[in-house]
Amino acid sequence: MALIPLTKIPERTARPRTSGLTMIMDKGLSVAEAENLISAGKPYIDVVKLGFGTSYVTPDLEKKISTYLDAGIALYFGGTLFEAYLMRGQMEDYIASVKSFGMTHVEISDGSITIPHNEKCKYIERFAKEGFTVFSEVGSKDAANVMAPYKWLNQMQSELNAGSSFVIAEAREAGNIGIYRGSGEVREGLVDEILTQIPAEKVIWEAPQKAQQLFFLNLLGCNVNLGNIAPNEIISLEAMRIGLRGDTLNLYFDKL
Repeated sequence: MALIPLTKIPERTARPRTSGLTMIMDKGLSVAEAENLISAGKPYIDVVKLGFGTSYVTPDLEKKISTYLDAGIALYFGGTLFEAYLMRGQMEDYIASVKSFGMTHVEISDGSITIPHNEKCKYIERFAKEGFTVFSEVGSKDAANVMAPYKWLNQMQSELNAGSSFVIAEAREAGNIGIYRGSGEVREGLVDEILTQIPAEKVIWEAPQKAQQLFFLNLLGCNVNLGNIAPNEIISLEAMRIGLRGDTLNLYFDKL
C-alpha cells in the first residue's frame, strides 16, 4: 500500500539514470548494512563509492561487492585506492583487481598525489577503451592547493574528451575543500564558471552536507547529480529533491 499521489511533484529521472544521479559514500558498511541500505533506498541509489582505500581492509569484500552488483547498483573503488596502486607502480594489479570483482566502473583521481594531467588523461582513455565507465575526479584534497577556475574548466573538459562519463567536483567526505571553502560554504563563483562550459549533467557535485545539497537543488533542480551522500541520508535527500522537506517545500510548487 502506498500514499495517494501528491500533485505538483517534480519529475525525477528513473534508473538507470544519465542525470539526477545519487552517489553514496560507503566508508566501511558491513554486508548486512549494505543489504539494509539496498532494502531502504534501492530506487534512489545510482552508484556506490567504496570510499578512499577502505576496500583494502574491508572483510568479506567480495560478498559486499556482489550484494551491490546483484541489486543492479554500480560501484567503484575510491580514487585514493587507484592512486595507491599507481604510486607503487602496480597499475596492472589494480586493473586485474577491478576486473576480478566484475566491476564495470572506475574512478581516476589525483587528489592526493601529483600526476601530470596528460598522464591522467591517458589512464582515463585506457580504462574507457577497455569498456569501463570512468568517473574522474577534479580538485585537490590539499586545502593549500587552490586551483584557479580556468584550470578546473580545462581539466574537466580534457577528461571528458579523454573518455570520462562524468567528472566529479572534489569536496572530500567532509565537504570542506575543492568546490567549498573550509567552512563548507560553496565557492559560488567557481561553480558558475564551471557551468559556463561544462554540461551540468556531466558533473557530479560532491555534497555531503545538507546546505550544499540544497544549494545545488536550488541552482540546477531536482535532477542534479550529487555525490558523497551518507548511506543514512539517501531517503531524506530524495525527499528534499522532490520538495518534501521543509527546505524545499516551496522550491518547485509554484513552477508546476
